[in-house]
Amino acid sequence: MSRILIIDDEPEVGNFLSHLLSSKGFQVTIGYSGEDFRRLLKQQQYNLALIDVKLPDADGLDILRILKKAIPSCKSIVMTGYSTVKTAIEAIKIGANDYIEKPFDDIDELEALIDHLLNYNQTPYHSDIHILAESQGFIVGTSKQMNNMLTLAYKIAQKNINVLIEGETGSGKEVLAQFIHHSSPRSQNPFVGLNCGALSESLLESELFGHEKGAFTGAVKDRKGVFEIANKGTLFLDEIAEASASSQVKLLRVIETGEYKRIGDESIRRTNTRIIAASHVNLSEAVNDRKFREDLLYRLDVVKLSLPPLRERTEDIPLFLTSLLKKYNSSLLFADESIQMLTEYDWPGNIRELVNVVKRALTIAEDETTIITPHYLPEKIQKHYQSSTKKPLSTIEKKEKTEQNLPQYLEKWSKQMLHFWEKENDIALDEILQKVKELEITIGKAFATKMMKETIGNRKKAAENLHISTRKLRYIMSEKN
Repeated sequence: MSRILIIDDEPEVGNFLSHLLSSKGFQVTIGYSGEDFRRLLKQQQYNLALIDVKLPDADGLDILRILKKAIPSCKSIVMTGYSTVKTAIEAIKIGANDYIEKPFDDIDELEALIDHLLNYNQTPYHSDIHILAESQGFIVGTSKQMNNMLTLAYKIAQKNINVLIEGETGSGKEVLAQFIHHSSPRSQNPFVGLNCGALSESLLESELFGHEKGAFTGAVKDRKGVFEIANKGTLFLDEIAEASASSQVKLLRVIETGEYKRIGDESIRRTNTRIIAASHVNLSEAVNDRKFREDLLYRLDVVKLSLPPLRERTEDIPLFLTSLLKKYNSSLLFADESIQMLTEYDWPGNIRELVNVVKRALTIAEDETTIITPHYLPEKIQKHYQSSTKKPLSTIEKKEKTEQNLPQYLEKWSKQMLHFWEKENDIALDEILQKVKELEITIGKAFATKMMKETIGNRKKAAENLHISTRKLRYIMSEKN
């Protein structure tokens, strides 16, 4: 028989839960204060504790910490009102398995939660969460900070609460938002993303709420907005700080009431959409600078997740490389020195920049090699490595002569030809013609490689700039000297 401890200063709550759970066959003990909790904790072991976060003589979070230390195996649920949801989230960070809001609107849901905690693991195994995350392209890595955030993201995904994600541009905010959506009960419904900074005020409001035919010039037909499209699903509002003051007011209204109007229409529509907002700027600072509404931040920042920049988690770069090679179905591998260079770089563009560097390297190296050596990395990464480590690059690449050392190669080749020319007897014409063929291949590859780098690996654009076909470009890049 499972033993359940209830700590709540409201007798009616304790009596209700005691009656409900006793009728299910559980042994229930009730306490009404922090003092009661300490006394009851000494008397016996418990399988589950339901703890109110606000008690007259104690902080519910402190009680949770004591419980976790005294009975690590005891599952825990914190009970909270809407105004203290943030405290409940802190409880989850400390180790609470879940939280419920008072008053209890759905008794069946409460019973199901208690049954689940007592009879099963409250979440999938840690490795299963990682697999789910990586299936969405979200690489968690090895740091404790990222793993704690993943666990919290998974837990809050089950709740119908808004989430704010802060992190530098390119750090993976949308990928984290997709993980939350796919981990939530809304996963079978739409996930819709919208960049608030990419649209003018009028276009943003049209995208958000939709418009009626004829509402403005160019509105040739009715159009749904993302609040309508994402109904029962998740709406990801990226760069929310870029929304105009007018748009912020309208966003606040729809978040508070679930109601909105299409542009040009007076009828009120309703939406049941979960909001995940993201920003590369600190929204609290934006509020202080009067660039963002404090009441809107309050509605969005029920739970805040902060993504660290890539430069603070460079130990995870090998994992990113493995994932990206798999994503692009590439059999190429990164040389150890290339990986070292990538981990030494400071990544101002974060994961997005890393993805572009990998795509570029794969495109240039395709059909040339099986190992991506430093030669295939951008010059800025090579120079950063040299300046930070004071180490010269290894001469691994014969191909370096095809690009950076082309002038030296041409000078050396000319001297060899002049040497042959000045010979009066014993001329090896086959060797000379072989050198001419090598010259043709080397020059072609040098110009092709240079153009591929200038177009960031865009083979079609590079071929156009060289006035050759993409097939010819591929042939030139794969020719052997």
